[in-house]
Amino acid sequence: MFEFISFRDYQTLLTNGQTTCVEAVRHYINVINANAHLNVWLETFAEEALVRASELDQARRNGEPLGKLHGVIIGIKDVICYKDHKVSASSLILENFTSVYNATATQRLLDEGGIIIGRQNCDEFAMGSSNENSAYGSVKNAADTSRVPGGSSGGSAVAVQAKMCMVSLGSDTGGSVRQPADFCGVIGFKPSYGTISRYGLIAYASSFDQIGIFANSIDDVSVVMDSISGPDEFDSTCSSTSFPNFKNEQAENNKYKIAYFSNALNHPSLHPEIKGATTRFIEELTAEGHAVEAIDFQLLDYIVPTYYVLTTAEASSNLSRYDGVKFGHRNEEKNHDLTTFYKANRSNGFGAEVKRRILLGTFVLSAGYYEAYFTKAQQVRQLLAKKTKEIFEQYDAIILPTVPTPAFKLGEKSNDPIEMFLGDIYTVYANLVGIPAISLPLFRTAEGLPFGLQVMASQKNDLLLLRLSKNLMDL
Repeated sequence: MFEFISFRDYQTLLTNGQTTCVEAVRHYINVINANAHLNVWLETFAEEALVRASELDQARRNGEPLGKLHGVIIGIKDVICYKDHKVSASSLILENFTSVYNATATQRLLDEGGIIIGRQNCDEFAMGSSNENSAYGSVKNAADTSRVPGGSSGGSAVAVQAKMCMVSLGSDTGGSVRQPADFCGVIGFKPSYGTISRYGLIAYASSFDQIGIFANSIDDVSVVMDSISGPDEFDSTCSSTSFPNFKNEQAENNKYKIAYFSNALNHPSLHPEIKGATTRFIEELTAEGHAVEAIDFQLLDYIVPTYYVLTTAEASSNLSRYDGVKFGHRNEEKNHDLTTFYKANRSNGFGAEVKRRILLGTFVLSAGYYEAYFTKAQQVRQLLAKKTKEIFEQYDAIILPTVPTPAFKLGEKSNDPIEMFLGDIYTVYANLVGIPAISLPLFRTAEGLPFGLQVMASQKNDLLLLRLSKNLMDL
């Protein structure tokens, strides 16, 4: 019977002739079919994946050079373009849209021998914290199907959680990789802004968006990072330097100087079990010889409003292209003028949460409100960046809870968008300042629900973050 532990172990089995890529693909197709009730996949590419697996098996037998992701079974969030395959951002407005090119990340997966097995359900246009905003129904948490998996990359998280693929790519605009990773008990890594090209990632908020990785080990995350990160002529915001090879540099076992925000750990929204587990882990880190210190982060209460002002403003601009003329859903009813035509297309094509954020973004950009909201939010973002730089002049890393509560029930917060927004209080900070952040699956509640610890490092210091994360996972 096929069993996956890590990329390295799997590829050793392939090399020794103890399994094949075809056998691996068949195994995952069976697991996907057995878990259809979780609503993870919008589409699977079973026949295509089997053909590619057979080609990879033949290449290996021929002694051809093998890529870093040779035979690895991968799922991609339905916001990442894959040439000649549908990509809809889980929205009716792009229901039948087929991508005409590969995202840079997708192309690099394929170049390194990866097998893309399907596209995964998510919150519409990556807007949501529960995966209840998809036009194609809610994803369910495999740990408890009455609960949400988190969002917006809920399908990508559950796919790894329920062992329906080896690794998934998601996107993280304000915690959309880390929060579902926390709820599902897997690793969720958001690299520094610009580390992975955004070319071919459907935009929500361009100065925040980043492709991220779901996996079950830091080593596997690192192999994917080695494979898909680095400069890209198609994305001017992408880093000009390549990601250092984690495998060659992970030997260090330093003692780190780590900060945590005391007001975050004492925030009234924080679940007592999460607070208790985080506090005990801080004590454990101290006992291991790490220097862990509390700092008062006075800008904490400004983070969520700043994030929602800026991201909705960018979303208002980015989503204006979906009008039913250039591409997207077109209403079939007869319209007497262009304004009515646009209104009908967008009203029918977009879901409630996307409409809410477009309206909010349009409002904060409008005359009379631009200075009061958008400009002020940009100023706060600059203050956050300055404060963050000061913190990392003294500390190697910051640790925080990933989210205030464990996974909540489906429908529990659907009628209270403010409460849903406040669930992002610990994750959006990393996106506002562009630093790398990861959620590590270290804890469980008394009910058995998983939750994690969030770790952050300074901008472009992703390698240190992964080294530290591997140490923390081994404690």
